[in-house]
Amino acid sequence: MDSGTCLCRHNSRPRSLVHQIKVHAVTQSSPSQILSCVEKAPKYACISLVPTADDSDSASSSQQAGSNCLRDVHISARLMEDFLELAKQNTDKDLETCGVLGAFLESGTYYVTTLIIPKQESTSNSCEAKREEEYFTIQNERSLSPVGWIHTHPSQSCFMSSIDLHTHYSYQAMIPEAFAIVMAPTDTSRSYGIFRLSNPGGMSVVGQCPEMGFHTHEEPEDGSPIYEHCSNVYTNSNLRFEIFDLR
Repeated sequence: MDSGTCLCRHNSRPRSLVHQIKVHAVTQSSPSQILSCVEKAPKYACISLVPTADDSDSASSSQQAGSNCLRDVHISARLMEDFLELAKQNTDKDLETCGVLGAFLESGTYYVTTLIIPKQESTSNSCEAKREEEYFTIQNERSLSPVGWIHTHPSQSCFMSSIDLHTHYSYQAMIPEAFAIVMAPTDTSRSYGIFRLSNPGGMSVVGQCPEMGFHTHEEPEDGSPIYEHCSNVYTNSNLRFEIFDLR
């Protein structure tokens, strides 16, 4: 794919519904650049179960245990599939790929509408985004909130490494609903997961941790896992989205 190519995917969502969507300005600063590294999966690695948004069911996932203070987030499953396809060349070479997710807030719900794949340096167990000003510009021009990031584990299992946790902390400290997607195509037990730091347990541990590189973390004092699956994230087949591949 040529640098700067923009892909737009959409389905048969009624035009009237699309026109009712309003994009709100973002006033937050941007999180730190993406740095993902893979180490051995810890014992607390857990599967991410993603509910499916149903037009006939307007109940909010905010009523679920563990996410009663979080807004719902909608994301297209096709976006994740397309990211994996764009990452395939790297995956076949056992190289990680990472991307940034942008969303707008409408009526108390975040809608992920933009995936940006920045210039990056990758190895089999790490991926570091470069030229972050390029994807910040795209998000700012579209008034999008940086609600999360996505990356592959080409030959590893589906979990969050210690460096992943530190990368994600800057997102979640700014936006409580922020999440991290791990795509692990070779993991036969779970090919992807959608995770967040537990709050306050995981956020406190990672926020106070001065370590860099691969390291272990203390267990949260409240007995919770340091990170957990997101119960407030829904796949929504009615979402249009665009992809910017800046590599």
